[in-house]
Amino acid sequence: MESIAGQLKRYVRRRLDGDDAADFFYRPARGVRPVSGKQPADPRMDALAGEAAHCTKCALHKSRQRVVFGEGDPRARLVLVGEAPGAEEDRQGRPFVGAAGQLLTRMLEAIGLRREKVYICNVLKCRPPGNRNPQPEEISACRDWLQQQLELLKPEVICTLGTYATQTLLDTQEPIGKMRGKVHRFQGVALVPTFHPAALLYHPQNKRLAWEDMKQIASLLGLKPVQAGKS
Repeated sequence: MESIAGQLKRYVRRRLDGDDAADFFYRPARGVRPVSGKQPADPRMDALAGEAAHCTKCALHKSRQRVVFGEGDPRARLVLVGEAPGAEEDRQGRPFVGAAGQLLTRMLEAIGLRREKVYICNVLKCRPPGNRNPQPEEISACRDWLQQQLELLKPEVICTLGTYATQTLLDTQEPIGKMRGKVHRFQGVALVPTFHPAALLYHPQNKRLAWEDMKQIASLLGLKPVQAGKS
């Protein structure tokens, strides 16, 4: 077993190497906090959300509790696109509020971004039963909602979270492991793929790679990642 002195040396070495922020965004999450303050309004986005709330384009409307359209700042520089709502998201009508959402909040904080200053959505607006993978017909039915969201948002950077979001926006069948690590383009906008936070909870060996992706996003936005313990 590693001695306390050895642990201390390793910690100091990592601080000197600038790697401690990776630990920072993987320390236990404090939960997804309610969006604080009054958010900027965009009547066009509100109208689109209202339309989506009554969507019956695919069979998922039969089993959903709520449509999970998206949330955040309509003037956000960064938009994060996930796969589909989970059980807690379906219950609350908000994206990324479960365990994966807590991790995503920490990942954003690690590059100096508050959750309410970005925009978060999913490819699918309704939860697939049992959290199964999205079906091609469901992605096709929801694609127009996502496209309209992105057209209204006009972000500087898009971050796709996981395989399905990345494959949908980049029109590819390549797995996320081959797509991440580089900057792609979606309709002229910089797109950075990374692992879905839920996948990171099950495969923590990918944490370091995800941190590299977050630093790439920070660089594109002109942000400086924060240091551990300074949130």
